[in-house]
Order: sequence, then C-alpha cells, then structure tokens
Amino acid sequence: MTAPEQAASEPAEAGAPALVAVPIPLRARAWWGDQLIAESTATVRGRQPDGTSALYFPREDVRLDLFTPTSTPATCPVRGGAQTWSIDGKVPPALRGWGAPPVPGAVVDGQDVAWLSTEPAAGLEWLAGLVTFDHDRALVEIVDGVDGDDPRDVTVKQFPIWGDVADLVDILDVRPDGERRYVSGFLSSPGRPVVEASQMLGQAIVAASRHAPGRRVVSAHMVFYRAADAREPLAFELEELNNGRSFTSVIAHVDQGGRRRASGTLLLDVTGEDVFRHAAPAPPAPGPYESEPLDMAVTGRDLRIPAGEYDDDPAAPVGPPTIDTWVRFRAVPADQPLHAALLAQFTGHISISAAMRPHAGVGQWQAHRSLSTGINAIALSLHADIHADQWLRYHHHSTVANGGMTHSECRVYTEDGALVASFTVDAMVRPMPVRPGTGDHRTAM
Repeated sequence: MTAPEQAASEPAEAGAPALVAVPIPLRARAWWGDQLIAESTATVRGRQPDGTSALYFPREDVRLDLFTPTSTPATCPVRGGAQTWSIDGKVPPALRGWGAPPVPGAVVDGQDVAWLSTEPAAGLEWLAGLVTFDHDRALVEIVDGVDGDDPRDVTVKQFPIWGDVADLVDILDVRPDGERRYVSGFLSSPGRPVVEASQMLGQAIVAASRHAPGRRVVSAHMVFYRAADAREPLAFELEELNNGRSFTSVIAHVDQGGRRRASGTLLLDVTGEDVFRHAAPAPPAPGPYESEPLDMAVTGRDLRIPAGEYDDDPAAPVGPPTIDTWVRFRAVPADQPLHAALLAQFTGHISISAAMRPHAGVGQWQAHRSLSTGINAIALSLHADIHADQWLRYHHHSTVANGGMTHSECRVYTEDGALVASFTVDAMVRPMPVRPGTGDHRTAM
C-alpha cells in the first residue's frame, strides 16, 4: 500500500541534488484549523533524494498578516537560512489521509509553523521568497482537479503525497536493458520504502507486452518471496517458454541488488473470435459518485469506496468480507500495456482490508505496527482491453482467513457492468514481532 511521505530516515546519496523542485500544476491550500492561511496555483514541491518533501507557496499567496515572525532566524543544513513564523492558537493535528493514526483529544500549537526562505543554500536559489509549513501541524492539501472537470470528479489529497499518476506510469513503463531484460524507474519515499507486490506484477505485464508486441497479456501469476527497496530500480529478466501462432508464454524474474525478489508466468494471446460468450454479472453496489473518496496520496488517481465498507480503525463496526473500490486514472497514455499495468498495480491494495472487515478489534491501521501484513501471490486474468482512465470497480471478496494467511477472489468491472478482469490474492497477516529498535511502521520491512 502506498503510504504518505513522512520524516526523512535515510541520508542522501553522494552527489545527488539536495532538493529537487517539482512544480505542482494544481491548486494547493494550507489551513490552521478552519482558517485558510495560504492558497496558490503556483506551488513547488521540494523533494529530497530520500523522498522527503515539502510544499512551498509563493510569499504573496500566504496570509502572513496572520503570523508573527520569531526573533531568531532559522538555519537548515539543506535549505539554508530562513525566517520562522508563529500563529496564535491550538488546533487538532491535521491528520486525515490514508494511514492517519487516530489521535482523540490531541492538539498542536502554532509555534514556528511557517518557514520563509531568506538565504537559500547554493543551488537552491529558487527557494527565495517561498514559504512552507510544518505538515504535521498545519493541514496542507492539493485540490486534485483541472479546469473543465465535472465538480464530482474533483477530490482533495493531503500533502505530503507520494507523487502523481505520471510518476506511477513512469515506474510501470519499464525500459529495455539488453536482450529480454528490462529495468524500472523508481520514486523513493521515506514512508516504509518497500515496493508493492502488485507494482511488480504491473511492471512484468509491461515487460512481457514489450517482448511480444501485438499480443495481449491474458494471464499473469506472480509469487513475491523477498522484499524489494522502493529507493532502487528493479530488473526484469524474461525467459521465453513458447512463441506460437496464437500464444506466447514467458517467465519473468524480478531482481534487485543481485537477488531475486519475485517470479511469475505470463501468457499472451493474439485474441480470437468468440465461439460463445458469457460473464458473471456485477453484484449490486453504489456507483462511483455515490461512494466516498479515499485519499491514498497520489494525485491523478481517484478512489471511491461505498460508505461504511472501509475504515482502517480497529474499532470500526464489522461487516461482510467484501469491499468495492472504484478507481480511475487521469491522463494515461494511449498504450494498452500501461492501462493493463495500472489495473494490476491496484490488485494488491484492498484485499487484506476486506479480510479484516468481519473481525472486531483489527484494522488496516495496525499493518506494520502490530500486524505484519504482505502480499505473497497474485493471479490475474485479463478478459478484455483495459481503459484505466475510465471508472473500474474492484469487487474484493475475501473467502478465507486462517493459518496466518488470507485468500481473496476478486473481480474488476467497468461502470456499465462488463467484467474485464479477475484476480486472486494470497496474503499473510501475522503478529508483528517486537524487538528492540523495531516497531516503526514507516520503515518496517
């Protein structure tokens, strides 16, 4: 699961830029309680090599009249000199996105909540005159929508974000790296930098599709047996088993740092004419606009879940072991393997939550805190061309949980009810061993 970026925990690589400027072409806002303290369409995301990031607002777009400058200038070894600003009052912590821990009754104060760059470090002159906020205290958010969008399609993402759908597409779009070898890009995040299993599945689909152009992946099964680091690229090595008139079969191995992390088999087809046709109908469920947005820290990706079906709080009411999730991506290239990869990338996100739903006292918030969870295997069948830029409904159904494992049988439908994919997920859910120096969900492997 994709977690929001949090405090830096790893040193920057030697020679890497201290801070990379990434313009955000969306409206951004900052709040202190219910008071708007900044709003801009010209913010810049400053990202450190370890993935730690902050959102910077132009000074003229910040309500500095609400703040009081502190008497002592601040100095940051990365960013340089700055003036810090405080604001009166105390408010509850601004934590309401994916994985935000429940903090009933807690409050934070407004001391040194804003940071104005006055003497940027060498090479970071673009910081001059920009203001950032303490993201653990002020609520900073991005309005995820573009001009002309239907208001129903506009959602809000809490900052820090992992990135944008363009970053996700770039990671999934593996590049040739020799005969039957492909290599991925990566985007590091200090928040538990572990590669999602379903990301590797999506990347393997792209690699196999590039190897056998003109053929569509119809079946992909992968087993994930060793964790991979999201701060490093992955290598995909293909072994061709068969390349006939209709079908191509390959084995894909995923390597990182000289060690294999996952392996799978993929079947590709030229697609034939129907002899007969049928498909299991979609069970009843609210549509995407009758469902509630879920913030999973990626702009350009819209997630909706029917009310009451998902709550990561262990104290949430129990329900059946099913969760429906509507997913749609904005601005996806017209490249069918990438659309299929985006569908695959989300297959590992919700099935464990569906398994937890019937059980009181457990919830997704416990993952990597008191529970060790992870995807062990995914088997995906693709029944048709995929259009990830249109609404897709993932019907997650956990059929069994025992022996520290869960199994889910899931289907993916279009908005009009056509079945376009089916998949199963095998995952582990076990008590998190408590050892000295462990227990931080942000870095747990």
